[in-house]
Amino acid sequence: MAIATYTLVALDCPDPPALAEFYAGVLGGEVKQYDDDWYDLHVPGGHRISFQRVPDHRPPDWPRADENSQQLHLDFTVQDIEAAEPQLLALGATPLDLDDKGGTRGWRVYADPAGHPFCLCWD
Repeated sequence: MAIATYTLVALDCPDPPALAEFYAGVLGGEVKQYDDDWYDLHVPGGHRISFQRVPDHRPPDWPRADENSQQLHLDFTVQDIEAAEPQLLALGATPLDLDDKGGTRGWRVYADPAGHPFCLCWD
């Protein structure tokens, strides 16, 4: 039984609107601005790619993974964070940032067993 549903892939970058337009050119779809630091690309078929501003973003040293290897993180939507979290931890997830500001922030951050960060989000 699934714990969560897939929401989006978020790419860190120095210029979110420019990268969103690049991927819109590649995939089609509509770019929507959430705020100055976050843009979403809604692609045909209902999928979404998001672009998050990171002012001192460093691109990867392809194919090196020994430093600066995080290139994206995954977001997953859950209906009940309190029910989903213990299931994730039992699977081997590590909490990275659980301060959801009393539920008002709408996400918590974890790492998978290999150390890649991902978020559990809710509306």
